Amino acid sequence: MTTLSKPVVWITGAAGGLGRSLIQEFLASGFCVAASYHRQPLSLEHPNLSAVALDVTVEPSVSDACNRILKDWGRIDVLINNAGITRDSLLPQMSESDWDSVIDTNLRAAFLCSRSVSAHFLERASGHIVNITSFAAKRGHAGQANYVASKAGLIGLTQSLAQELGPHNIQVNAVMPGLLQTAMTEKLTQAQLATLAEGNALRRLNAPDEVARFVRFLTSMANVSGQIFQLDSRISRWT
Repeated sequence: MTTLSKPVVWITGAAGGLGRSLIQEFLASGFCVAASYHRQPLSLEHPNLSAVALDVTVEPSVSDACNRILKDWGRIDVLINNAGITRDSLLPQMSESDWDSVIDTNLRAAFLCSRSVSAHFLERASGHIVNITSFAAKRGHAGQANYVASKAGLIGLTQSLAQELGPHNIQVNAVMPGLLQTAMTEKLTQAQLATLAEGNALRRLNAPDEVARFVRFLTSMANVSGQIFQLDSRISRWT
């Protein structure tokens, strides 16, 4: 199957709450969607949706997935590096495997997927990479050294790739969605969620559908790159 007339988006971490919202938003906007997942299969069906099983931390798996998408759809216009996990623990109790798994899934995977599509983007002199990072990268959270380091690394990766790829008309941006009520945060109690909401000027949390709408709009903009967009109402000092 090759559909050259429709734009194509590759979404990693597509089985999660934000991933599913991104799928729906881009399908509604007329995109073909290549949705990558690892352990949790996608139950969604759509003629313009293909599910791609892969381990985003392993280079051959990523290369194979990229090649399959190009074979199926003929092009990739947007890559959304959305795959992410947490393995929270205070530093003295944090295992090397918990450190490595978070860094590999949240940061190494973005490097591998971005590198994999870059040859195609460079050949077309067009493309957009969106990295899903976190406000935690700005503040730091006790018990999340691995997660915070990975998300801060995504900001550095975003700005470096924007500089490197910008002369070739390739855009790279990052989005901080804010705290979303998804599987990643399902262990938080309602009291904890309420406390976190109080840290926002609007006294409420963000929603996956709203984040997806913003990401879709961002990919329609032609002159924005190297930027980090915060989508909740937490306020921090200028830096």
